[in-house]
Amino acid sequence: MKKVLGQEFFNRSAFSVAKELLGKYLVRKLNGREIALKITEVEAYDGLKDKASHAYKGKTKRNEIMFGEAGYWYVYLCYGVYDMLNIVVGKKHYPAAVLIRGAGDFNGPGKLTKYLKINRKLNKAKADKSSGLWIEDRGEKVSKSKIFATPRIGVSYAGPIWSKKPYRFILKD
Repeated sequence: MKKVLGQEFFNRSAFSVAKELLGKYLVRKLNGREIALKITEVEAYDGLKDKASHAYKGKTKRNEIMFGEAGYWYVYLCYGVYDMLNIVVGKKHYPAAVLIRGAGDFNGPGKLTKYLKINRKLNKAKADKSSGLWIEDRGEKVSKSKIFATPRIGVSYAGPIWSKKPYRFILKD
């Protein structure tokens, strides 16, 4: 049975949501066709103290969506080339998000967004069918033994402590 995940699911801690997104499906509607890919890799970004988070230095025009309600997309341009897909999580006014790094056969957030034609037009859109991009629970159970935590990728700017935190979660099938 397919169930679109709503605000109740996303209105929790970044770490809970990140781990529980593994095994769920990222669904994109393009040209009347639905493409569903199992989420296999994510990274959590949690609050103002997280030096790797865009919210670390406070609220800006770019990151303001992170301070909003859970269940909305945060899409931004990275290195002037790749659009990165994040879902806002947690309580309103507490900036947290989960980056979708891999789904289906696509390892790497840039490859994933390119394949699904995800761009900044989806920034601040609700993660539901009305936006054409949502996440579904299809009833698959994921064993905790299949989830691995590692340091996030590409966050060396956050310093030796924050760049080494195990906030990246991978589903090993």
